[in-house]
Amino acid sequence: MSHTPPLIIGHRGAPGYRPEHTRASYELAIELGAGAVEPDVVITRDGVLVVRHENEISTTTDVAERPEFSDRRTSKLIDGEEVTGWFTEDFTWEELSRLGARERLPELRPGSARFDRQQPILRLDELLALVDAASARSETQIGVVVELKHPTYFGSLGWNMAELVATELRDAGWAGGDRGLVIESFEQSVLNELKSAGLVATYVYLVEAKGAPFDLIARDGSKAAKYSAALSGAGLDRLASEVDGISLNKRLILAPDVLGHATGPSAVVSQARERGLKVFTWTCRPENTFLLRQYRRGSDAAAHGDWRSEWAVLKDAKLDGVFADQPDLAVSFFAS
Repeated sequence: MSHTPPLIIGHRGAPGYRPEHTRASYELAIELGAGAVEPDVVITRDGVLVVRHENEISTTTDVAERPEFSDRRTSKLIDGEEVTGWFTEDFTWEELSRLGARERLPELRPGSARFDRQQPILRLDELLALVDAASARSETQIGVVVELKHPTYFGSLGWNMAELVATELRDAGWAGGDRGLVIESFEQSVLNELKSAGLVATYVYLVEAKGAPFDLIARDGSKAAKYSAALSGAGLDRLASEVDGISLNKRLILAPDVLGHATGPSAVVSQARERGLKVFTWTCRPENTFLLRQYRRGSDAAAHGDWRSEWAVLKDAKLDGVFADQPDLAVSFFAS
C-alpha cells in the first residue's frame, strides 16, 4: 500500500538559508514548497504575541548591540534553567520592533548570516497575514503550525497564553478549522485549555527524547512524569483520547545505539498510528553537527553529511509531518 508523503513544515521558515522567523525566511520556505510553516510564539511586556524561538533574544537579534537596551540584560529561571540575556517579556512590542533579526548559528550557516539585520522580527498576526497572502497567490492553502513556548513560565508572570493565542487566531480568521492550523507545545496543559475553549485545530503534543514537561514539573515537582511515560502503551492510549498527534524528537524514531548508529524506525511510530494519532518529527537538517554519528562525513560541522541515509530511516517510518530547516531538500526527498 502506498503512503502519502508527509507534510513538509518549514521549521521557523527556511533557517538553513535565511535568519529564522523572519519574513524572508517564511516567504522562502513557501517558495521552496513547504506545505506549512512553523512560528514559535512568546509574549511581550504589553501582551503582544511575537514570533521568536525563545523569549531570550540575544542569539537571534541585535539587542546586545543596542546601548539603549543594555540595562535590560538580566538572568532568569526559565523552565528550571538559569538563562542570562534579554527577554521579550521585558520589552514592549514597539521596542522589539526596532531590533534587527540575525542568524542564530552564524558559524554553521554563514550564508544565512549575510542577511543579518536586514529585517525586523514579526508578530504572530503578521505571520498569519503573510501566509494568507501566499495562499491566495498560489490558490493553495498553506498551513501554520503554531508552537506555544513556555506557557507555564508566562503564566507565572500573569499571562494566559491560551487566551491570548485563541483571541489572536479568532481575530485573524484562523480558528474555524478550515485553514490547516496545527497547535503544538511541549506542555499538554495549554493544548487542553485551547481545546476546551473550542478553538478548532489539530492539537499535537511535542515529545522530547529525555526529561519531563515543565507544566508537570511545576505541578508535581520531582514526581513529574517524564516524556517517556507518554510513549508507553498507557501513555499513548491517554494521548489518543486527548490530542490529535505527537511530534517526536527524531532520536526517538532513529533510536540510536551507544555507537550512534540508527536502529529505527522505532516501534513507537506504528504504535501511535495504531491508536489514531498523527506522528510528526523534528528536525531534518543536513549539516554534520545535527546528524547521528554514523551519518557524519568529515570534520567540518557545517558541511552536509550523509543526510539522505538518516532521513531514509524517517521516511521508512511513514510519518504524517516532517519539520525541516531546508524545505526544498525535504520536499524533494520525501516526495520521491
